[in-house]
Amino acid sequence: MANRYLEGAFAPLAEEFTLTDLAVTGTIPDYLDGRYLRNGPNPVGELDPELYHWFVGDGMVHGIRIRDGKAEWYRNRWVRGPQTARALGEQPPNGRFPVSGIGANTNVVGHAGKTLALIESGVAAVELTDELDTVGACDFDGTLAGGYTAHPKRDPVTGELHAVSYNVYGGNTVQYSVIGLDGRARRVVDVEVTGAPMMHDFSLTENHVVFYDLPVTLDARQMVQMGVPRALRLPARLLLSALIGRIRIPDPIAARQPRRGSGDRRFPYSWNPKYPARVGVMPRDGDNGDVRWFDVEPCYVFHPMNAYDEAGTVVIDVVRHPKMFDTNLLGPDEGPPTLDRWSVDLADGKVRESRTDDRGQEFPRIDERRVGRRHRYGYTPGFPNGEGSDTLLKHDFVGNGSEPRSFGDGKIVGEFVFVPSAPDAAEDDGVLMGYVYDKRTDRSELAILDAQTLQDVASIKLPHRVPAGFHGNWVPA
Repeated sequence: MANRYLEGAFAPLAEEFTLTDLAVTGTIPDYLDGRYLRNGPNPVGELDPELYHWFVGDGMVHGIRIRDGKAEWYRNRWVRGPQTARALGEQPPNGRFPVSGIGANTNVVGHAGKTLALIESGVAAVELTDELDTVGACDFDGTLAGGYTAHPKRDPVTGELHAVSYNVYGGNTVQYSVIGLDGRARRVVDVEVTGAPMMHDFSLTENHVVFYDLPVTLDARQMVQMGVPRALRLPARLLLSALIGRIRIPDPIAARQPRRGSGDRRFPYSWNPKYPARVGVMPRDGDNGDVRWFDVEPCYVFHPMNAYDEAGTVVIDVVRHPKMFDTNLLGPDEGPPTLDRWSVDLADGKVRESRTDDRGQEFPRIDERRVGRRHRYGYTPGFPNGEGSDTLLKHDFVGNGSEPRSFGDGKIVGEFVFVPSAPDAAEDDGVLMGYVYDKRTDRSELAILDAQTLQDVASIKLPHRVPAGFHGNWVPA
């Protein structure tokens, strides 16, 4: 059976490269001094294409070092989790890797002088060197056990990382944490939710933390099939069904990646129509007892664009999927994801839902200096049918419109990040950068665009593809 997440733009690379003196067209702005890093799944070892889920491939970080108008190097490196290292014939990395042996595959950030590859669901974050080699599991100097999230939010005023993390054996709790500038957790709060949701992301405002308790939940049937002998599957499923979302499951029987060499890479979450859909709002200095919950129409949200406080209302821009992992258990493919606005009225206890843009799109980004503050602009690649397109969308929430930038037939656009031209530059004054894949040549380029006009500024050419992946960031020197 063919699996689209192993073919074409998604096809994994078979080796690691170190390239220097990369070919550049156009002119790279002199103010860019740092690394553009992007993470994504790149499975290594035995696979069963019928069962392989896009979200469980071994992580691979791609990086381009930019300085003085030049692209000094490109590197791609597998993130070495224990399972990944064994498949590569290497010794397991340092540190404790709860739940899963894959290397973190979803995001990559710089914080407190470290480069961190991130993932969710209780899997360990991984520290990397500046050159993207694996150092080992990261638990923030012993201050945060049990994994992290793939989607922390950096407060643009304090520089601290805020996060909401879930894990497969966390019962009916998720964890809000704040990582200080020293790389250590200074605040940790457990928050009760309905059951065992896949809480992929969250939102942060100046005053509030927003939780998404939505109906994609841990699936006992999927979990049991991932590692339990056939004769024991029914009693194991009944036991797990009784426990999931009620108590913390001890680590030894947590849902795990498949046993070594099985080739089975199922994903243990699926659509649960019986689970309520709601958002929670907690003051940033509050705790579990201060969370207020508000019902929304059933849906799933991987990625909010941003949120902010406005006159007794929390305004949230989200990419809304009508459902997720219902008919397709291998990747996102349950109808077009749309850009919606949710206004949570804290006085009347209701959420007003409206549609901003009905075109399929995903991976929303803003100027990160506007996190938790009112934003004017947002940027999303087109994502019409669970796959990428050749179009990048720029949304103007004041001008009340959006502008498309097409890269042409045969091109596929990934997530684009915004980099300001100076620390105090205006919100839209800078560049957008992201990978663009060309089906015809099976190669990728890092496109650098003028954020105001969406016109080309420069392009850094690579002699191979960068497989379609997840999230990246600009990490300044």
